[in-house]
Amino acid sequence: MTRRFAISVVLGLAMAGTSALTGALTPKARVPQAHEQFSLEQMIPQRFGDWRIDPSVVPLQPDPEQQSVLEKIYDQTLSRTYINGAGQRVMLSIAYGGDQSKSLQLHLPEVCYVAQGFQMEKEAEDNLPTRFGELPVKRLVARLHERNEPITYWITIGEHAARAGIQQKLRRLAYGLSGEIPDGMLVRVSTIQASDTQAYGVQDRFVTDMLTVMAPRDRARLLGAGLAGTAPVQAHAQPRGGSQLPARG
Repeated sequence: MTRRFAISVVLGLAMAGTSALTGALTPKARVPQAHEQFSLEQMIPQRFGDWRIDPSVVPLQPDPEQQSVLEKIYDQTLSRTYINGAGQRVMLSIAYGGDQSKSLQLHLPEVCYVAQGFQMEKEAEDNLPTRFGELPVKRLVARLHERNEPITYWITIGEHAARAGIQQKLRRLAYGLSGEIPDGMLVRVSTIQASDTQAYGVQDRFVTDMLTVMAPRDRARLLGAGLAGTAPVQAHAQPRGGSQLPARG
């Protein structure tokens, strides 16, 4: 065996080993099992508590360019407006993406609203008290001319609820190191209301009412398996009511 041939063999083996190692370390998207397949339309009840879908409000459709982007990122989306007996309206938006790799990540409301011309006037982290524990959420206030829209949202990465930002990236990184690309869910509720304090009270009550009537498996999708798996707790903050202006879907 000549020296040149030996070097070629060693380099070939090294390249093959590197390729195999790269393949082994490249995160793979998890293929949902049959029992994990779901429909947002069927999962979220049309009536619960004092809330029902408001048929008079038709959700606005994104322009073709935005729709193309959304179709690449999300496998399912749901947009509804609910109304209660007091005439308070809450807009619910849920987006699910089965591939939360670096190139296909949940689009956060802070980015989406600004892209539509809104000004982001307030932004803070908070915990939303539910019967199943405290849910880490983001509170926003977006404004466009006279429209003042307080927003509450949370995300799940894989089986865990996470705060948007650093915690979201760390969750995704942890899944990547384990060899998986996690799925992700973004749940957003908003109202059109001058007082963000009163709006958050209405939103918290809406979320609590919705979660209470959902099947445990469906609730786990929205909250993350850890939080949804806990037993209901009796003590939770009582929401504060407030009047509300007509909402956009």
